[in-house]
Formats: sequence, C-alpha cells, structure tokens
Amino acid sequence: MITTADFRNGMTIELDGTLYNILYFQHVKPGKGQAFVRTRLKNLKTGAVIEKTFRAGEKVELALLDKRKMQYLYRDGRNFIFMDTETYEQMAIDEDEVGQAASYLKEGILVEIPLYEGKPVGVEPPVFVDLEVVETAPGVKGDTASGGGKPATLETGLVITVPLFIEEGNVVRVDTRTGEYVERVG
Repeated sequence: MITTADFRNGMTIELDGTLYNILYFQHVKPGKGQAFVRTRLKNLKTGAVIEKTFRAGEKVELALLDKRKMQYLYRDGRNFIFMDTETYEQMAIDEDEVGQAASYLKEGILVEIPLYEGKPVGVEPPVFVDLEVVETAPGVKGDTASGGGKPATLETGLVITVPLFIEEGNVVRVDTRTGEYVERVG
C-alpha cells in the first residue's frame, strides 16, 4: 500500500481490481477544506483515460509489474505473437489486450510487455516508430494556407496527418504517445 504522497508519473496502481497507470497527478491545497490529489489515470486493460480525485494521504494498492523486452513476430488471427528476447519463449497476446499499440507494430519491432501476476497487461511500443507511407494524396504546390497537412495511411493501417511534401514510399517517424508525425526519415 502507498499513499497519495508517493504518487509518481508512470506508476501503476490497482483500484477496484483494475490496473491504472498514473499519467499525471497534482497535489492541491485549497484555502478552505482538506487537501486532495487530482490524477489522470489510464486503464491498462481498455486504454481509457479517466480523471479521479483522491483525498490527501489516501491509501491505494501499488501494482508491481514485471516488464519484459519482447520482439513482435507476427499476427495470427486475433492474437499477436511475441518472443522473449532472453528466453526465446513465444507468447500470444489477444488483440484486445494489445489495444492501440497494434497501430505501431511491425515485424521485428522491440516492445515492452508489462506482466502482472504472470499475465500480460498491454503492450508498450517504443516512443518513436518508423513506418512507411503506403497511401497518400499528392501534395498540391502552393497549398499551404491550411497549414500544409494531408492524411496518409501507413504500413500498419494507421492514418495520420503528414506535411504536403510526404509521398508514398517515404518512411516517417511517428510519436506513439500522441499518434502524430514527427519527421521524415527516408
């Protein structure tokens, strides 16, 4: 058990049998009344983000996760197959458990898989991934009044907004935290 004073960004806690990752927290001490802690929590099972307020000093259960470095191999129906880079054991994870991370998985990529009591509770892709653009409209010269963005479909099926100079076949770097274009890398 920990108290709200021990909260840190990235920490995993258990509330009502559900695991949450602390994305953001703020201690608030109003002029009148009791102090409290405002948090933004991400449900590790569904990926949903909620906001919750705790009383200052309230106790919550700390979830101890074992994070393993694994390599994504392939997709088999509803399952994604990963291989432990140390033991070479393979693990199948259901697409519901993988969640939004599926948009960033391509064969051979290294990811971290948090395990809680021996069971996977999601997939954490690297912060930046390089993906090839497979479909995008050609950029129109002089069309920069709107900020110069156009939709592009990447090799994993993810659709993002890219600058007008990006063409099919280019490789772009994507931030997996926000799902936004960062730069062209090839």
